[in-house]
Amino acid sequence: MRNLLPFISSHPGGRSALTCRFRCGDACFKETPNTSDNEYAGDIIAGAVSRRSMMRAAAVVTVATAAGTAALTGPSAPQAEAVALAGHGHQPGHPHKPAPSGARGLRFSPVAPNKDDKVTIPDGYAQNVVIRWGEPILRGAPAFNPDKQTAKAQAGQFGYNNDFLSLLPLRGERGRQVMVANHEYTDEILMFRGYDPANPTREQVEIAWAAHGLSVVVVQEENRTGKLGPVNRHPLNRRLTATSEFRMTGPAAGSTLLRTSADRSGRKVLGTLNNCAGGTTPWGTTLHGEENFNQYFANGTTDMHKRYGIGTSATERKWERFDRRFDLAKEPNEANRFGWVVELDPYDPDSTPRKRTALGRFKHEAAQPRLTSDGRPVVYMGDDEKFDYLYKFVSSKRMKKGNSRAAREHNLTLLDEGTLYVAKLSGDSPDTEIDGSGKLPDDGEFDGSGVWIPLATGTTSHVPGMTADEVYVYTRLAGDKVGATKMDRPEDVEPSPRTGRVYVALTNNSDRGKAGKPGADEANPRNSNKHGQILELAENWDDPTSDGFAWRLFLVAGDPDDPATYFAGFPKESVSPISCPDNVAFDAHGNLWISTDGNALGSHDGLFGVATHGDRRGELKQFLTVPAGAETCGPVIQDRRVLVAVQHPGEIDGASVEKPASVWPDGPGKIVRPSVVAVWRKDGRDIGV
Repeated sequence: MRNLLPFISSHPGGRSALTCRFRCGDACFKETPNTSDNEYAGDIIAGAVSRRSMMRAAAVVTVATAAGTAALTGPSAPQAEAVALAGHGHQPGHPHKPAPSGARGLRFSPVAPNKDDKVTIPDGYAQNVVIRWGEPILRGAPAFNPDKQTAKAQAGQFGYNNDFLSLLPLRGERGRQVMVANHEYTDEILMFRGYDPANPTREQVEIAWAAHGLSVVVVQEENRTGKLGPVNRHPLNRRLTATSEFRMTGPAAGSTLLRTSADRSGRKVLGTLNNCAGGTTPWGTTLHGEENFNQYFANGTTDMHKRYGIGTSATERKWERFDRRFDLAKEPNEANRFGWVVELDPYDPDSTPRKRTALGRFKHEAAQPRLTSDGRPVVYMGDDEKFDYLYKFVSSKRMKKGNSRAAREHNLTLLDEGTLYVAKLSGDSPDTEIDGSGKLPDDGEFDGSGVWIPLATGTTSHVPGMTADEVYVYTRLAGDKVGATKMDRPEDVEPSPRTGRVYVALTNNSDRGKAGKPGADEANPRNSNKHGQILELAENWDDPTSDGFAWRLFLVAGDPDDPATYFAGFPKESVSPISCPDNVAFDAHGNLWISTDGNALGSHDGLFGVATHGDRRGELKQFLTVPAGAETCGPVIQDRRVLVAVQHPGEIDGASVEKPASVWPDGPGKIVRPSVVAVWRKDGRDIGV
């Protein structure tokens, strides 16, 4: 048995202080914004039969829904797998009979934990850097020169700190796809020589504005390999920055809460900030979550500013010196115009991206839709803050198929009308069995039931004492008022395209169980949670519009030799160690791929694949690691290619342009550059088969 890997950082997970400073404004070292006294995870209906029990019964008998309008009479095999959590997976002691070659899609030799300053991939695979920060993508943009940066140049170049990635088909152009990337934040210390944090120049600030936002880049596949490269100056290539025009749409658009002196309509916003993960819609657009937007605004003046983590003094980047909208003492509503899900049409370079108010305002990590049986999109979302909530939005409109202009215009309204919900979870084990250590309860699993509590539908609020506009703009407060469950930083949320089950990455929570803070419960079972967990959720009857669900913890992350870990019942001696799950994605085989952020086990962050069904359910294998100081982001898993965004390489305490902590991607003497990497099999076959 190997020794437990060491915990090496006093910061949450394994993040450096420099990353905490620039990425989220040291959020983990400030007072937790959620100080509400709503109940933490009490019984949902005291003395009632749990939904989980009802779902188990549905596998063998006819069960009517609570409304009495529908019934199930013995679900089909696919329904049983997606709906019932009873008898699932492997219970402790259940014999495994895995095939020697591993789960389909995961048949590669796992990469060992390491601290190498490179992207480390399995034997038999190859890689290339697709695009780097600063590479020109628009007509007229110059080649990147780190010592001659300008805001005008950066506005035509690939942005900084790439995060979410999406690859979409490009009809009529063989071997080409449309890549969309988020640019979450800037680290000026690693961007500019001689940077003075106390006195940034206007040019440096304007370069940072241009380095934020989104990039649309057409990429070309090389024949006979998986190598990708940008098609510079393609007509679809585009940059959206902190000063580009965006539209507010949906039920809160035009609200007095969104109006400023520069926009008295409450419908036009300049810029998008801190875009983390996102999603790709079935109708061919991309969704982008504005996450740690609070750190860009100075001089917060209200309790609501505080609830969203906005400070009362100057900001790290000092943008408020150069644009009054970042000073909330002068423009108190400007921050309300950030913290939304942005929808972009990458096939229309002249379109104005839209901030969808119906999906609520909080620190959006991601937004990935699935469709109901009648074609309505349902979007699952996490609020990436300690002790904040899990949400979903159910549209009232059906998607129109096809690529006609009428269909596209209709589909661009799907996320403006519907109902916004927040989740409340309850465990099914006695409180005495959840002691904060991560020890499994007597039934062998962390599991239970939950309800979706409606917050607002269109212009109707379901939250007493709040208008609909207030629910959308102050969604966190609405969740507080209805008693939503406080979670361990819910980040990316993805529904499985094979089973309909929903997987929630809960990254960590160092404050769990501290004095005055909520203690462990069955969904968040460890105090001082350094490593995080992944929650698996099944909607009642596999209906994404349902108001109830069953849940269980699919993974409890950490070193497998630690008793406080769990891998869906799979033998722990046969899995890779994993810490701080962040972004997730699925492959064609139904495997869940997990990227990590802040590995607290002494290794660099990486990308992992785990089987979610079959005899090898819970088998987790590491596919790659990223360079020193970097985070693994934006995984895209195609049949023959994996893409990852290598974010903030070299972001290690004490590093600077003059004293780099990494030489990736271009070697010694070159500036460290966040980049996108493609990985493929050398023999040209599918990944992991």
